Amino acid sequence: MSTGDDGYLQPLVRAIRVCGAYKPKMGRKDKTGVDLKSFQRLYQEDSFYHWFGLDNPLMYAAHKAAGGMTSIYRQVGIGVEHLFRQVLQDKLGLTAEQAAWSYTFKGANKKLRKLSLDGHIRISDVSNGAARERIGNWLDEACKSLDVEARVAKSLQGAVFEVRQGYKSKDSKRQNADIANAATAYTKAYLPCVAVFSTQIDEDIAYRYASEKWLVLTGTTSESSSLHSTYAFLENVIGYDMRAFFERNAERLRREIDDVLKKLLSVE
Repeated sequence: MSTGDDGYLQPLVRAIRVCGAYKPKMGRKDKTGVDLKSFQRLYQEDSFYHWFGLDNPLMYAAHKAAGGMTSIYRQVGIGVEHLFRQVLQDKLGLTAEQAAWSYTFKGANKKLRKLSLDGHIRISDVSNGAARERIGNWLDEACKSLDVEARVAKSLQGAVFEVRQGYKSKDSKRQNADIANAATAYTKAYLPCVAVFSTQIDEDIAYRYASEKWLVLTGTTSESSSLHSTYAFLENVIGYDMRAFFERNAERLRREIDDVLKKLLSVE
């Protein structure tokens, strides 16, 4: 049975609410973070910071807001990863194991490492004939758009997905890891796909990924192509209108974010 709106909302809401408890680490190893009193004691004991008045409670609020903002983006990303996999399970009849993908390899120290991507569709796992045909046709068109060699395209069994809320980081280490994931995906007979839920993706990154034969989907709502829009892909290929889901629940999501921001921007 398909999960309803409330079931899809709950993982998103839980992820967002985690951010409300964020406290800056201030270079300390304490995983719970530093509260206002500890922050002021730390800075008051540092003569240089104390001379400049950096023990001001507003400075603490600034640290909390800055780190909390990063936390919001991270948690929203985690939430949509879970949502994406759940939709694959519900609409394609996949198990949790079938909707996920990972592989192991030997690292520099020759120890086995395990890397995971956020979604996985193997066509043979999809029991519904119409859905299987849609996915197969989409895969063929995606390979043509990426100019994947015909022999390689014919061998592909499905697709694997890296899911992001947005992708603006210029972190070369992250990009190199994703490119390595793409190479591995092709060796395992899968098309690698980046599914971004917002339109916030750096143009240079999108170009680099496409050059490495990733299919790049973004959160555009004005594009009807399942080869360009995450929402068009989910609606036309997977069979779920994610755009309508977010529109129905936008007020609830805005309220949750507003509550978290008020906590993060407060001094206490």
